[in-house]
Amino acid sequence: MRSSMRAVVAGLAALTVVTLAGCGNTAAGGSDGKLDVVASFYPLEFIARSVGGDAVNVTTLTAPGVEPHDLELTPKQVGGIAQAKLVVYEKNLQPAVDEAVAQNAKDTGFDIAPAAQLEATGADFEEHGEGEAAGTPSDSVQPAAYTSDDLDPHFWLDPVRYKGVVQAVTDKLVSADPGNADGYKQRSATLLGELGKLDTEFKTGLTDCKLKTFVTSHQAFAYLAKRYGLTMVGIAGFTPDAEPTPSRIKEVQEIVQKEQVTTIFYEELVSPKVAESIARDVHVKTAVLSPVEGLSDGNSQETYLSLMRENLQELRKANSCA
Repeated sequence: MRSSMRAVVAGLAALTVVTLAGCGNTAAGGSDGKLDVVASFYPLEFIARSVGGDAVNVTTLTAPGVEPHDLELTPKQVGGIAQAKLVVYEKNLQPAVDEAVAQNAKDTGFDIAPAAQLEATGADFEEHGEGEAAGTPSDSVQPAAYTSDDLDPHFWLDPVRYKGVVQAVTDKLVSADPGNADGYKQRSATLLGELGKLDTEFKTGLTDCKLKTFVTSHQAFAYLAKRYGLTMVGIAGFTPDAEPTPSRIKEVQEIVQKEQVTTIFYEELVSPKVAESIARDVHVKTAVLSPVEGLSDGNSQETYLSLMRENLQELRKANSCA
């Protein structure tokens, strides 16, 4: 169904692209002399806007309130991808974007995945029935009960990994628009400095915690957990709205009780029903831990930095950190 829909969108978008091709652009991109940049979802939009400043026009493909994994593109968006001077995206995170870039932006598409140095950290709990798992849980806490070779896309939840992507996007902006190179480099240095501060805050804030395990609705926080010495337990795998198996829910309940976990975390853009159900069964609290994949109406005034700091406070509270 989704493949057919994308084919229709791509076909309609071709008409849009033909129409837009006649519009006059400057060497930098837009008619106002600014570089036209398309970012696939919020963490990349934040980098493009922060580093680009007033030298760029940034368009995001994932609107506030939309779960990035589920994104489908409109013909207008595909046309925008075709016309942009730079398209910043993460390959294999949003299939519709991958397809649009491959068809319309081979020369201007910039996949940040290599700069993020992605690793296989997770599992597809929802895709395994009884007896089908690649492994069985041990007596110790397992961040992933069933191994998976899929690369974890959630690089931005590790500020250090995020810094690597900031530098890569900065280099790409300088290459695409050398006339504004000094401004890009200055703004990049400012953002990198802020991310350095954020990293220090997480290191100091999560050093002395009575509990080292936290439970989340989907497996987005493995890089953060690894960076700061915690253990993440995901109820579902990398797809946030997938239904975990009953056996996985039982495993999570057992881990919560054994490790004396106080809080089941859920996120803003996905239903909290599973997290709330587990929390009721084991008599613990629920709270929001933002995967910072996108903004919503409720947090539209937030930024990557402020949301990450809110996450830090929630983790400190749940894990009894000094």
